[in-house]
Amino acid sequence: MPNIEENLANVGARIRAAENKFARRANSVQLIAVSKTKPLSLVQQAIAAGQKVFGESYTQEAIEKKNALKDETIEWHFIGPIQSNKTRPLAENFDWIHSVDRLKIAQRLNEQRPKALGPINILLQVNISEEETKAGVAMNELQTLIESVLQMSSLKLRGLMAIPAKSIEPDEQRSAFHRMSLLLAELNEKYEISMDCLSMGMSNDLEAAVAEGATFVRIGTDIFGAREYK
Repeated sequence: MPNIEENLANVGARIRAAENKFARRANSVQLIAVSKTKPLSLVQQAIAAGQKVFGESYTQEAIEKKNALKDETIEWHFIGPIQSNKTRPLAENFDWIHSVDRLKIAQRLNEQRPKALGPINILLQVNISEEETKAGVAMNELQTLIESVLQMSSLKLRGLMAIPAKSIEPDEQRSAFHRMSLLLAELNEKYEISMDCLSMGMSNDLEAAVAEGATFVRIGTDIFGAREYK
């Protein structure tokens, strides 16, 4: 079994070291512990070690965990692909959704978000590497999606998310993340808005992501061990 407390400490140290190395403001990068497919017991260990922000990708599994941990102060982020028939439980249960990539999903989340909960924080997932098999809005469709989302009162557009093409080369990793950072700045200027979040970077490339402006890094393997596929 993984030593969750030790792993969290090691990942936290990597993030803080990267912030320092790349002249980022201290504590400007938030760790999302990606607990998808992991048992409740490991999530509880992470909570006991001080982790309060978790990322999930499977709707039913995530809601079961959320309900089991209802007495804990947890911030839940949905980071996986969104099926249009699963938007209601997402709208009703999550604080953040990182993977909005098409208008239909945005419209359903906006309509189904309970007014009592206030607007849900969303990020638009961008297919920054333009891979045919990768989720995310295409670059040539992004502006249309933004213009629509900005009209939706139950959605709060906070920024962008990406899962670039895999690479072990730091320069290639940084190149994709740099494009994301530039894109966020360009969109803020064009629409006179203030998106402040970039969700990018995982266990193998978090340093490159921090270097290029990530505000959220999504770490699963280096905290909970290798992924178990559903």
